Amino acid sequence: MGGFADSHLGRLRALVGSRLLLVPGARIVIEDPGSGRILLQRRGDFGVWGLPGGNAEEGEGLEAVVVREVREETGLEVGDVRPFGFACDPAHETIAFPNGDRCQFFVLMFWTRTFSGSPLADGDESRALGWFPPGALPEMLPNMARSVEAWRRFVACGAFQMI
Repeated sequence: MGGFADSHLGRLRALVGSRLLLVPGARIVIEDPGSGRILLQRRGDFGVWGLPGGNAEEGEGLEAVVVREVREETGLEVGDVRPFGFACDPAHETIAFPNGDRCQFFVLMFWTRTFSGSPLADGDESRALGWFPPGALPEMLPNMARSVEAWRRFVACGAFQMI
């Protein structure tokens, strides 16, 4: 796949500049079934940790988005991805990027314990990858930290999380 300029969002940015865009996407909590730790990525844009995920391309469903984004950002192949919540609160899902671009995200959140391969950062979107205990997370993007907390509530009670 090409770079950002070739993506749906990149082509939109060429037309509208940095103005606020409403963007559908997906992110995922990948849990190591042996240790209970979760995989995080040190992001290339903000330099802090977050969950793997990204934005939908034309003609792509959100389950396909999360599988593709995990492959691109971590080198892992995920399976048995299950939705646990939806993140759409504009107070938390409206992000201003370092380059001035602004997005309000509408994100289906998934989780899985099924994956194959070895994690390998792509060096662009993911500068580093690491496994962390859910109760001892590094500095994260606030909306991503909220997603991990929603996942923890989901695991505890089984109720779909709207955040």
